[in-house]
Amino acid sequence: MSSMNMVQALNSAMDVMLTRDPNVLVFGEDVGYFGGVFRCTAGLQAKHGRQRVFDAPIAEGGIVATAVGMGAYGLRPVVEIQFADYILPAFDQLVSEASRLRYRSAGEFWAPITVRSPCGGGIHGGQTHSQSPESIFTHISGLKTVMPSTPYDAKGLLIAAIEDNDPVIFLEPKRLYNGPFDGHHDRPLQPWASHPAGEVPDDYYRIELGKASIVRPGKACTVLTYGTMVHVCLSAVEESGIDAEVIDLRSLFPIDVETITASVARTGRCVIAHEASRTSGFGAELGQLVQEHCFHSLESPIRRVTGWDTPYPHALEWKYFPGPKRVMHALKSVMEN
Repeated sequence: MSSMNMVQALNSAMDVMLTRDPNVLVFGEDVGYFGGVFRCTAGLQAKHGRQRVFDAPIAEGGIVATAVGMGAYGLRPVVEIQFADYILPAFDQLVSEASRLRYRSAGEFWAPITVRSPCGGGIHGGQTHSQSPESIFTHISGLKTVMPSTPYDAKGLLIAAIEDNDPVIFLEPKRLYNGPFDGHHDRPLQPWASHPAGEVPDDYYRIELGKASIVRPGKACTVLTYGTMVHVCLSAVEESGIDAEVIDLRSLFPIDVETITASVARTGRCVIAHEASRTSGFGAELGQLVQEHCFHSLESPIRRVTGWDTPYPHALEWKYFPGPKRVMHALKSVMEN
């Protein structure tokens, strides 16, 4: 076991799989010699060679199209799109090719590709470097969508994604890469920020896709969340004094319906939190899922805590980001009904 932050854990996952499976390749924008804009691939080219870890042109559609072809013929490419905001030029390849290849070929061809991309705010990236597009991908049958919240989960989930025979969108909250900050370089981490490092096995292990994690057991209310918001919600629950159960979804699709519904049926209340904007965000799907499965158990309306329906503002980043106060307000609201 080693103490790793999320960058180191992701790097370790790719290193393990490059060593373990000769069919695994890593490529994308600046991932080779430079080691990635966030350094997630640092040292991999030097260790595994330029044929297996290499740079690609700034052409997201071409990167994913190349990966689809590689996957169809037996390779397992892991590609990096530098920011999730710029994944949309590859959307047609993901939707029309990668997600449907196994279906339309009746299982003759697969697309075992992993598309990694940093997402979310917290680094003053403004509207073109801070988006959270996860809900777009969960709508596409054939794609799997994953977002870790801890270094341990990041490594185990990425290994599982690389080994999966279907295409996986692996979104990495950039605010958690090296430990989140409060937006002011001269201030320490806020008390609700996650620890930048955790104990992570050095060798191979995997976390099954589609399995949520109960990160805080509780009896009064269920909080459904993922990514950076896991840590925000944990802090809000502790500060509120409400005995809420916090569930880290980890996989948005496939989703762990059993864990979610069992918790809400037991607590009778539900708060949903995510950083992405509210309208048609993944929280809407979660709310409907809870409504369909747990209607007779609910003692209060479901509450959502989300980003606003605006572009991510550079100057007002911390007004946009749904922090602990907004989560606490939702918790108290559901308990009062």
